[in-house]
Amino acid sequence: MNKKGYQKYKATAVQSASKEKILLMLYEGAIKFVKLAMIAIDNKDIAERGLNIGRAFDIVMELNNTLNHEVGGDVAVNLEQLYYFIMEELTQANISADKKRLENVLKILTTLLAGWQEAIEKLKKQENQTA
Repeated sequence: MNKKGYQKYKATAVQSASKEKILLMLYEGAIKFVKLAMIAIDNKDIAERGLNIGRAFDIVMELNNTLNHEVGGDVAVNLEQLYYFIMEELTQANISADKKRLENVLKILTTLLAGWQEAIEKLKKQENQTA
């Protein structure tokens, strides 16, 4: 598949995805970029480190911006605090090339992804039982 065809496919996949699928895709993207930043630190590639940390930061910022505090209540407040912590860790990792900070971010994002996957599965099961 050529590059333009792949980009069109990817854009269509995102546009037609459910809110839940988009949420999971955002977490997966942030995780991917943190891992790439860690590799860049190992390779002493400052530009690549900054690019990938920036991408992860942007995704986490988007996750934070889409929090619904009216519906989410305490969960939204806790996630907001966690997202701010992650963004601070990403910023500090970029400034200092501190791989340990990225490892911490990776653990948090991986845990959140697993939690959302489980919550979405439970929701789907409940919907199927009531249908």
